Amino acid sequence: MTKIKTVTGFLENIAPLELQESYDNSGLLVGDDEKEVTGVLCALDATPDIIQEAVDKGLNLVIAHHPIIFSGLKKLTGRNYIEKAVLKAIKNDIAIYAIHTNLDNILNDGVNGKIAQKLGLQSIEILRPHADNPQLGSGVIGQLVRELPPNEFLKYLKNSFELSVFKFTDFRPDSNIRTVAACGGSGSFLLQDAIDAGADVFITSDWKYHQFFDAENKITIIDIGHYESEKYTIQLLNDLINNNFRNFAAHCTERNTNPVNYYF
Repeated sequence: MTKIKTVTGFLENIAPLELQESYDNSGLLVGDDEKEVTGVLCALDATPDIIQEAVDKGLNLVIAHHPIIFSGLKKLTGRNYIEKAVLKAIKNDIAIYAIHTNLDNILNDGVNGKIAQKLGLQSIEILRPHADNPQLGSGVIGQLVRELPPNEFLKYLKNSFELSVFKFTDFRPDSNIRTVAACGGSGSFLLQDAIDAGADVFITSDWKYHQFFDAENKITIIDIGHYESEKYTIQLLNDLINNNFRNFAAHCTERNTNPVNYYF
């Protein structure tokens, strides 16, 4: 028998809760950690549809990257998707666990390490290491196996991340791409770190229009979308659980929780 607290403790040994940012709300958000685990559903977002998927599959633990409860809940009336998800989880005795910026702030088994793996980067390092522990921090930087011309790199990125569309700024004239910086989710705060580290491109998401001007021909900014930059975190979590527990199974969600649609 494996209790929920055994699974969450395992995850917190990899990505301790104290590594989360001050604004975050990682950890067990809903449920009794003394309950036995019947199965795990891994997702980016613990939306009502994800909770229903767990119900349909007989799984009682949802592990999501994004916390469904981010600020305080004053009511539970089912008036919005957050309240609906929490109410559905409580009614069906499903626990919700979030592993957010604490998973962002580690390299091995972390969000950005997975990005580096998908891009085939070598000699990877943390882009902005913590002052007191250089093994922790934000973003990642590494080297491609070989230099790629800009157009070839864009095709490589599109295929590696299974992208249909993305935004980017100009490339420096006559420059090839070798050094790549990246950050899952909203990473614009790391732009200067990427420039200072000598990155040719910086891949992240959630750039505002005027922020793209900050590239200033020093680097190429590539915005691939928030969901798109973190979607492989689902497989990362699934592998962590299935490779370390044998008396229940983890499953990747079959539902796409990206709220953004594209017309092209």
